[in-house]
Amino acid sequence: MATSNPKSIYLRGIFDGAPFVLVVVPFSLLFGVVATEAGLPMAQVMGFSILVIAGAAQFTAVQLMSDQAPLMIILATSLAVNLRMAMYSASMTPHLGGAKLWQRALVAYLLVDQSYLMAISHYEKHPKISLSAKLWYFFGVITPVAPAWYISSYIGALVGTAIPPEYALDFGLPITFLAMIAPSLRTVAHIAAALTSVIVALALAWMPYGTGLLVAALAAMIVGAEYERRSERRRA
Repeated sequence: MATSNPKSIYLRGIFDGAPFVLVVVPFSLLFGVVATEAGLPMAQVMGFSILVIAGAAQFTAVQLMSDQAPLMIILATSLAVNLRMAMYSASMTPHLGGAKLWQRALVAYLLVDQSYLMAISHYEKHPKISLSAKLWYFFGVITPVAPAWYISSYIGALVGTAIPPEYALDFGLPITFLAMIAPSLRTVAHIAAALTSVIVALALAWMPYGTGLLVAALAAMIVGAEYERRSERRRA
C-alpha cells in the first residue's frame, strides 16, 4: 500500500468491508426471524449469532432443529457447511501465522466469508506489507460487518413474524454467496468443484435432513483435489 499508517490501513479495511453490510443486514434479519419462528428465545438467537457467527451454519442448524433431526445429523451437517473455514484458516496462516496468540484467536473468531475474501485478496495484491498492516486491514474489514450481523439478528428476533413475507429478505443469502464465490473461481479446479457440488446437491435433494449437502461437499472436494493432482502431474 502507499502508506503503512495503521489508521489509514484500518480505514481502508472499513471502506472495503462496508458494502457487505447491504447483504449482511437482510441475511441476519432473516435469521432472527427464522430462529424466532422456530421457537428459540432471544437469548438463544443472540447466542447463535454472537458465539457461532456463521450464517449458513446457523440457518442449517435451525432448520434441522425445526425438522426435529437427530443431534448428530445437526452437528455433522453444520460442520460440513462450515468446513470451508478450515480451508480459509489454512490459506491465512502464511500471512497471519506469526501474530500473537490472542490476535490469532480474535482473527479465528472473526474469520467469516466476507473478512476472508477481502483480506486474502488484499494480501495477494500487496505481498510486501507487514504483519501489523495485514492485521489492521483484516480488523478494518470486519468492523462494519460483525456489528451489522449482531444488531440485525437482534432486530429480526425482536420483530419476528411482523416482517411481511413479501419483503423476501432471504435474497441476502444467495446474493452474498454469489458475490463471494464468483471472483474465487479462478481455476478449472475451482469451477469443477463448484459444478460438482451444485449437481450432486440437486441430485441428492431427496435425502433427509439435508444430508445430501454432506455428500455434495465431499464430492466437490474430491473432484477439485483430483483435478489439481492430475494438473500437477501433467506439468511435471
